[in-house]
Amino acid sequence: MPIIRVIDGINEVVGRVVSIVAIVFAGIIIYDVFMRYFIGEPTRWAFDVTKQLYGFYFVMLGGYALRHQAHVRVDLVTAHLGRQARRWVEAAGYVIFFFPFAWVFARHSWNFAMTSWGQGEVTYGAVQLPVYPLKIAMFVAAALLLIQGISEFLKLVLNKTDHLEPMEPLDVR
Repeated sequence: MPIIRVIDGINEVVGRVVSIVAIVFAGIIIYDVFMRYFIGEPTRWAFDVTKQLYGFYFVMLGGYALRHQAHVRVDLVTAHLGRQARRWVEAAGYVIFFFPFAWVFARHSWNFAMTSWGQGEVTYGAVQLPVYPLKIAMFVAAALLLIQGISEFLKLVLNKTDHLEPMEPLDVR
């Protein structure tokens, strides 16, 4: 279905672009360590910037992780079910748990972001950075997670999933 391809494509592009942020904040941390221990001049801004970049990175990859089935699952019951039964149990899980959570997350993060924007909220650290871009990113992340959930639900209903093959118990010896 075209809607599935569009949603999956959006989260794939967002995930790949946002993953570059990890390189940026790792570079800033390395720069700060170098400045602190080798030059003796620690930066005042690096901690606050890397904290915000990591928050952005963490929240924005939720839809990408869902697209790649990378979220933590508790498969105690579904591991023993056949493909069809697992498909319907997962679809029911989206309806009962995922969609209400994603909707509440999106709605509240929107209110959270707009309050922050309206107040011109800034960090309390040594350098006062604006907080509202990160809070707006929370809403965008919630929306991306919600639409990816729609894509995954459609894949389940239309039997277009490939991650539901019978599972072998994990041998952790």
